Amino acid sequence: MNVTASEFGQLPDGTVIAKYTVENGNGLVMELINYGATMISLSAPDKDGKSANINVGFDNLESYLAGPPYFGATVGRYANRIAKGKFSLDGKEYTLATNNGPNTLHGGLKGFDKVVWAAKKIETEEAVGVQFDYTSKDGEEGYPGNLKVTVKYMLTPANELVMDYTATTDATTVLNLTNHNYWNLAGAKNGKNYDHVLKLEADKYLPVDENLIPTGDLASVKGTPMDFTSFKAIGKDIQKTGGDPVGFDHCFVLSDQTDKLALAATVKEPTSGRVMEVWTTQPGIQFYSGNFLDGSDANGGLNQHEAFCLETQHFPDTPNQPSFPSATLKPGETFHEVTVHKFSVEK
Repeated sequence: MNVTASEFGQLPDGTVIAKYTVENGNGLVMELINYGATMISLSAPDKDGKSANINVGFDNLESYLAGPPYFGATVGRYANRIAKGKFSLDGKEYTLATNNGPNTLHGGLKGFDKVVWAAKKIETEEAVGVQFDYTSKDGEEGYPGNLKVTVKYMLTPANELVMDYTATTDATTVLNLTNHNYWNLAGAKNGKNYDHVLKLEADKYLPVDENLIPTGDLASVKGTPMDFTSFKAIGKDIQKTGGDPVGFDHCFVLSDQTDKLALAATVKEPTSGRVMEVWTTQPGIQFYSGNFLDGSDANGGLNQHEAFCLETQHFPDTPNQPSFPSATLKPGETFHEVTVHKFSVEK
């Protein structure tokens, strides 16, 4: 197991962006950059031992600087949407930048995906990877509090990808951190994800309005296209989901919300035999089927539904939804969430 560093490119102001190549010695190879604390690739073996990159990313810094679609990025301060870019804490209203129609999405105009993180290697007997650190200053993108964030991306010898998030604040704030990896277990840029079979450990989901803001209800998946309580091909009901563009872009309420690491999702790709389990301490998982991918260079040449995301997180718009599990972080508290992707093959 080892980690090596190289130069990935330079920002317009001359800041050098580093690339870290992480190998676990058992077939997994991960590449990370400190711009956006972003995973740019993850290679894994198939059932025949042939390795391929299954994580969508760009091969140059300029494409990341161009903006969305958040390939592989660490997303914050608040992942997903906050309605109308406003929320209240302790009787005070805060106004955020709106960058998704009337709403704030993934931290605003310059979220955590668009900043340079301090980075250092992690090399232990249990795991290898990179630790990223960033301090988001009070008022950044409209959020209160000086927020210190540490994110660790690590590989273990057991073919696990561990994502470990911690944060502290000096003023009451809201926080929702996730990673925005786009997956195709058949190999990146290898066609639509319709034949992947997915099982979610969730019997409820959050219905949304026309702007993808939760209505506040926790609806049963039973009898709906949202039912992934048993293995189902992603493509089976995708055209029944409605929406413009059509597809899945919903937060699912995980059944085991005990704050302990629990299974959230399992995905299998039959041709390659690759299997990915997602375990998390978070209360929700956003299943996004790549609806807005349009084949353009800005989207890595990917067409609609050629990659999918399983973003473990707190619920969208929680600061405006008092019935949802809290996303408030206070001074003296430590935010800590862990997500683990376990990779294997099925012959």
